[in-house]
Amino acid sequence: MTKTHSPDSLIQELSAKLSASLKEKQIDNPVMVGIHTGGVWVAEQLHKNLNIAEPLATLNISFYRDDFSRIGVHPQVTPSTLPSEIEDRHIILVDDVLQTGRTIRAAMNELFDYGRPASITLVCLVERDGHELPIRADIVGQQLSLQDNEQIKLTGPDPLAFEIKQVNVQ
Repeated sequence: MTKTHSPDSLIQELSAKLSASLKEKQIDNPVMVGIHTGGVWVAEQLHKNLNIAEPLATLNISFYRDDFSRIGVHPQVTPSTLPSEIEDRHIILVDDVLQTGRTIRAAMNELFDYGRPASITLVCLVERDGHELPIRADIVGQQLSLQDNEQIKLTGPDPLAFEIKQVNVQ
């Protein structure tokens, strides 16, 4: 089994990397957006650590997924909460695990329905192998290689922990 770092230590690393990146790019008033659910948990910690003034925004991309017809929608879908204006804003998009890239594609589709951001910085706690789309995180806590029959999931929110599960591969 693959060794993962603790989510809390990875969030501290992400905070430092993201702070340096924002300073380098001279971005001083970003909008942080967490992808429901694990991405929101990570974003809550990053938002607090970086002391971002703008309220934390959340995305529920259920209706934007390209596999919606296959997996359906969770019966308790919560709405997205975005600022009234994202046009020309610098967005920090946060997710827990980047694998195929499909969640991030869906999140960007939803964001662009609200306007055209000046930039999007993608921050992921874990980026694992298995990409199906050419999407990569700008800031990553940990790169991870898993077997085809393994999945990693962030559980939480209190405490945050990783769970690696064996799955049936079709």
